[in-house]
Amino acid sequence: MYPYQNPSLSPEERAQDLLSRMTLDEKVGQLSQRLYGFRCFTREGDEITLTDEFREEVARYSGLGALYGLHRADPWSGRTFETGLDGALSPKAANMVQKYVISHSRLGIPVLLSTECPHGHQALDGWLLPVNLAVGASFCPELVREAAKVSGRQLQEMGIHLALVSALDVLRDPRWGRSEECFGEDPYLAGQMAGAVVEGIRSQGVAVVAKHLCAQGETTGGVNASAARIGPRELREIHLPPVKACVDAGAEAFMAAYNEIDGTYCHANHWLLTELLRDEYGFRGFVMSDGVAIDQLDAVTGDRAASGALAVSSGVDMGLWDTGIQKLPEAVERGLISQETIDTAAKRILTLKFRLGLFENPYVPEDTTWQSCNDEKYPQGRLLAEHTPVLLKNDGCLPLAPGTKLLVTGPNADNIYNQLGDYTPPLRPGTGTTVRRGLEALTDVRYVPGCSLFGGSDEELQAAVEAAMDCDCIVAVVGGSSSRFALQGAFDDNGAMKSQETLTMDCGENVDSAGLKLPGRQLELLARLKETGKPLVTVVIAGRPYEMAEISRLSDGILYCFYPGPLGGEAIGKMLMGQLEPAGRLSASLPDDAARLPVYYNAKDSYRPMAYYDGIPAVTYGFGAGLSYTAFQFRLEAAPGKDDLSVTAAVTNTGSRPGWAVPQLYLHRTQGIATSRVRQLCGFRKLLLAPGETVTVHIPIPEDALKQFDGSGKAVCVPGRIQWFLCDSGETKLSGQFVL
Repeated sequence: MYPYQNPSLSPEERAQDLLSRMTLDEKVGQLSQRLYGFRCFTREGDEITLTDEFREEVARYSGLGALYGLHRADPWSGRTFETGLDGALSPKAANMVQKYVISHSRLGIPVLLSTECPHGHQALDGWLLPVNLAVGASFCPELVREAAKVSGRQLQEMGIHLALVSALDVLRDPRWGRSEECFGEDPYLAGQMAGAVVEGIRSQGVAVVAKHLCAQGETTGGVNASAARIGPRELREIHLPPVKACVDAGAEAFMAAYNEIDGTYCHANHWLLTELLRDEYGFRGFVMSDGVAIDQLDAVTGDRAASGALAVSSGVDMGLWDTGIQKLPEAVERGLISQETIDTAAKRILTLKFRLGLFENPYVPEDTTWQSCNDEKYPQGRLLAEHTPVLLKNDGCLPLAPGTKLLVTGPNADNIYNQLGDYTPPLRPGTGTTVRRGLEALTDVRYVPGCSLFGGSDEELQAAVEAAMDCDCIVAVVGGSSSRFALQGAFDDNGAMKSQETLTMDCGENVDSAGLKLPGRQLELLARLKETGKPLVTVVIAGRPYEMAEISRLSDGILYCFYPGPLGGEAIGKMLMGQLEPAGRLSASLPDDAARLPVYYNAKDSYRPMAYYDGIPAVTYGFGAGLSYTAFQFRLEAAPGKDDLSVTAAVTNTGSRPGWAVPQLYLHRTQGIATSRVRQLCGFRKLLLAPGETVTVHIPIPEDALKQFDGSGKAVCVPGRIQWFLCDSGETKLSGQFVL
């Protein structure tokens, strides 16, 4: 028995011994993830056959480092319930792949199976959650952690080893089509949610690849994969807190981002991937590239072998669909990279394989246990859907009275896929609940579509107006879609939408928007409905913030819902009818007008944000806003002092209904070594209070919130005066200051 076959040795010791026995090609094979896993098999009925492409790749390297997306199902992969992996076929296919790789590897090295899990597994019968922007609006990391555990359990039972999890992007420009993948515009909130997701999935024995590293949410003009034109202090203050949170939570890997930062591609950024991530943060896992991103370094090198060498020398350890990794043997011959550098990358990947126990336990039971992740057994997905809608306006029309006769209209009233977001698999017929169906279960509903996302005839609008005249109230469900299932167009090599022959999506990867108005004739629909004089409740289902000035003017009530997932319609229906209490708070500011961008709340205090001569410098619905059906009173019990840097307050429900309060603590430094932010979130709590109930909440100020970055990038605690604000519902409830 060789040392690497001895389970009593440490993963690092075993990896080092195995590495010493490998050829250069075998090492490069461990860095490779070139294949699209969903193309590695064919299915005829219940029979699965591995393809020649897969067999040839394994033979090429005497093994395989990782295989992406074996279970992926969506319009890009082309996998459906007839051609993809469901039921017992899912773990069976994973075992077939694993067995073939091990038996055709000279040294018996297993393969890592990686998969997309941005808001649940992108696979047939995958357990789906609300998108990240909705999850951020829950302000409930404890629930997020529990929901992530269920995802992790399902992944593990399907034979997955690496979950590719959107956790690092911070939203700074809502025109960006991938806004939905961010937990919000605030780094502290994003860090809390990112850490919770990583911890939840990892608790089930599945390794996490946190993406995208780094500052992809900064963008230039909201364009996907565009330059982040920021300096190191902005990077550290806004975009790196979620990265550090994922390191602290134990993420095994990170995926580098497509964008450049101040002229350097993330995939070629040695400072980011090595000096900061490994040397400063102490990360000991590996870095994966984003799809074909290594090949895109040709824009700098003009040479594919040089691109592969540059990425790996900078700190990338594993490719994804690229050909630059395959050029590494040539790069070694040309002196572009050393074998020692390749050894370092390969050892990181091998170490994880040993740590996950794949050499001793490479297979999973071939049963359907993973399909038991249903709402009855695991209610976390439903609970999360109930915590994410945000009540923004209520002129007294909500909650709706029992027996109210409703007109339900709008393009998102009865389309389940428009609730799910991007990176979504096909659903079985009858899965999920739309807003129409959610309300029909509770009251008298007449449904008229009114218009489509991007169109609609005069006759359709008029039909909605006429239907409204026979109803007590109107619920208009408007917004957008990231669904690819109605798409007629083309996909890029990385699976992103390349073109739309007819507009069906206004959000998602590569679906960026120059403006932020509701698409098509949806505003016209709201205007026509407003003219009826009936109370108009607008439900927005979206993957990004929209312009709110017109929506607010036309609506008597507004419920804003970032894609709430398959159970979102039920939660929205119950909330409108008063069977659920509004619990969400905005995870991103909503602009009144896109011309005022950026509108994020935590701007620097060195200038007057949104101060234009031709517009009112205000955002009606800012970060942290969200109403309740009751009212709360805040009373200060203890302010930050020399011996206790925290805020303690008594919160009382002064209304007649139970309700959720979300006290949020913000700081503003008025003395320091660099410009401060107008406000910066540093803590929050979520409380359910019965009518008349008082709860004392204690929010400590984290040490990191008191620090600033000096010129060398070091976080230092600087004496000075600091203001604090305790807020909820978009209002300051208590405030004060202290001297550090």
